[in-house]
Amino acid sequence: MGTFAFIIHPMSGAKDMAKKYPLLHFLPEAVLAQLLKRMSPKVVSEITGVRSATGAEAHGWFIGCPVTPRQFVELPQEFVLAKVVAAARVAQDLGAKVVGLGAMTSVVGDAGITVDKSVDIAVTTGNSYTVWTAVEGAKKAAALMGTDVSQATVAVMGATGSIGQVCVRLLAEQVPAVTLIGRSEPRLAELAASVDGKAEITYTTDPAAGLRGADIVITVTSAVDTVVPGEALKPGAVVCDVARPRDVSKKVAKERPDVLVIEGGAVEVPGDVDFHFNFGFPPKTAYACMSETMILALEERYQSFTLGRDLSVEQVKEIAALAEKHGFKLAGFRSFERQVTEEYIEGVRRAAARR
Repeated sequence: MGTFAFIIHPMSGAKDMAKKYPLLHFLPEAVLAQLLKRMSPKVVSEITGVRSATGAEAHGWFIGCPVTPRQFVELPQEFVLAKVVAAARVAQDLGAKVVGLGAMTSVVGDAGITVDKSVDIAVTTGNSYTVWTAVEGAKKAAALMGTDVSQATVAVMGATGSIGQVCVRLLAEQVPAVTLIGRSEPRLAELAASVDGKAEITYTTDPAAGLRGADIVITVTSAVDTVVPGEALKPGAVVCDVARPRDVSKKVAKERPDVLVIEGGAVEVPGDVDFHFNFGFPPKTAYACMSETMILALEERYQSFTLGRDLSVEQVKEIAALAEKHGFKLAGFRSFERQVTEEYIEGVRRAAARR
């Protein structure tokens, strides 16, 4: 049986800890944040019932890394990395043979390389499968909105990041136009010049300008706060938010009923999986980064698959093939932790037609 672990952390602030420890809900956020700094990583839950279409099984654990998104940015990098390494060592001590880095644990420092050097088990950020599910999910949602993907303009926010770059390269093979959005114009220019494919590539550091003509938006920044200007979105656009914490605020969904915002990277896990922890998804459903870790465990491929900031299209296609082999597939769409129904999509289409 394959063994794995996945490192999670509070997503919206220290009060997220109350999901596991309800009494903490009564403490002020500032007090909780200080408490987290003193806490050590620990087991949050056991993961049971992961069973491949091939019959292989895997057993795992969620390991809690007590650092908030803002602390990942504001605390000294050495302090934060030490916490992530400590969480990976908890996984190793439990008997996990591969550990996945979730959310901001996958981007801090050198994106997993230091963690990999600090433990005797395999490490993955899960970003390869995240890329695949983001692109495929966005295309599927756009088709449901009536968009001809073969004629669509796509914008990628956070284009120069590790996930963003590979999203761009995959999409450039499939759509006629891709707009790169990022903070560094030199890096955007370098990426644009390196992209092969049929798409016309443009770039901008102005999010509003980059989003205005986009039929599909994939947003994958590592920002602490929301960054997508809702007023700039095209009526009928599909926005696939892969970032954790989110790049799109709930305000956008309320103020733009003519735009479909979906969460990227939601995957149905094969078998009768039970995570024994509520992270906001329906039963038997996980993030793509979690799923990549499980796929490697089911395959008993205990090597560090996705590390650092250089991903390749070949890696993405390889993990997608393994996911299909073991029975992982895209889950139904979700928007701000709610299921997206056919009726909801039809409502967005009607609202877009009225604009």
